[in-house]
Amino acid sequence: MRILLKIALFTTIYGSLCLSLSWADTPSDKELRGLQALDEIQFTITSLAERVTPMVVNITPIREITSSDGFKRRGSYTQGSGSGVIVRDDGIIVTNNHVVGEDTTEAEVRLSDKTHQIARIIGRDKETDIAVLKIETDRKLPAARFGNSSNLKVGQWVLAVGNPMGLDRTVTLGVISGIGRERLNLSKYENFIQTDAAINPGNSGGPLFNLRGEVIGINTAIIHMAQGIGFSIPADMVSRVVDQLVSKGRVVRGWLGVGIQALTKELSKQFGIKEGQGVLINEVYEDDPAFAAGIKPGDIILTVDDEPVDSPNQLSRLVARVGPGENANIRVLRDGKEMIYHVPMAERPEKTTLASLPSQKSEVKLGLDVQALTAALAEEFELKETVGVLVSKVERGGLAHAEGIQEGDFITEVNRQVTRNVAQFSEVLEKVKPGQTVLLRIIRKARAFFIVLKTQH
Repeated sequence: MRILLKIALFTTIYGSLCLSLSWADTPSDKELRGLQALDEIQFTITSLAERVTPMVVNITPIREITSSDGFKRRGSYTQGSGSGVIVRDDGIIVTNNHVVGEDTTEAEVRLSDKTHQIARIIGRDKETDIAVLKIETDRKLPAARFGNSSNLKVGQWVLAVGNPMGLDRTVTLGVISGIGRERLNLSKYENFIQTDAAINPGNSGGPLFNLRGEVIGINTAIIHMAQGIGFSIPADMVSRVVDQLVSKGRVVRGWLGVGIQALTKELSKQFGIKEGQGVLINEVYEDDPAFAAGIKPGDIILTVDDEPVDSPNQLSRLVARVGPGENANIRVLRDGKEMIYHVPMAERPEKTTLASLPSQKSEVKLGLDVQALTAALAEEFELKETVGVLVSKVERGGLAHAEGIQEGDFITEVNRQVTRNVAQFSEVLEKVKPGQTVLLRIIRKARAFFIVLKTQH
């Protein structure tokens, strides 16, 4: 529908100009200039489409089937599974990981000349949903090049090419309707380009081109309940992943060694920072880079290599793109003072520890009891730290219960003060007046997080 509307609009303008020319014996200079401009736009788009469509391929994953006699064979194909784009003339192809599937090693690739080849899957990265395939060829293939996706602008024209519903090399025209989209739960490192260029099932893995014919994104998802909302992985991210998958077979990312959480309105007030600015560190893992550099829980990361940080997702992306052994300049806010740490990154481990955050709810009364930690309780609740107090009871319907605090939670700080025992915990709370907030640092099964409790007047 969107493409039909665009075509109808273009046709209406073009037709109006032609009609006005037919009525006049001598067309005006203004009318001729308008018609020439439309002809040039049309020529640019059609020439671009002709140039880039040979770079786009159709991809169908191949299932390996073991028969009853123990022999393995290739399973039947499912036509029109997805799209891909050739990025090197020796047969390197990029697509989505979800297009090729999790347990496959091969895929059938249909080229623009309608020939079929079997491609090997030489690498995949689930966290960005990128996979790289290789076909063997004795000739140079038409290959696309990656453009710069860091300077894209909303409103910029783009061309999406793919194989929706098995319709080979379908071209759609649109604009970039948003950038930096995240929190879509599509992948771990989200920074999507949003476009209104028509993307349908089968477009996944296909390229998003700018008007220069450069790949600025890999189309990966649509919102089924909406019209004109599709998402593409930016080329800057894709190209880094592809280079590593081709050279190493896997992706190596930087690791800072901290647990993080977003700054809510309540936390922002508590830490004295503007809401939406920075990311709160709730845990620093011993012997990891941040710990060695001197970064502490309660620090707020403001920038990484001078790039502002405003969400946990963005911080993860910025840290991940720094290679192990390379230095990252981390600017943090601590107790109202800014400081910069030069941190050599480690390699991100395969399994990482993430903070488990209780949800923020409505304000209700405070209600919890604490006790000293014993060796038996530390073992029962999987606690390694010994300095703090253990939550022994949570009053149902109280503030602590509403904010997600649980029996067995270990409180190490109250209002940024270390709580070594029950007496210190009580002493700090005695200074809190009705209506004030209480900032707690809690450890739950080796995971740390901050939470704000607001007492009633």
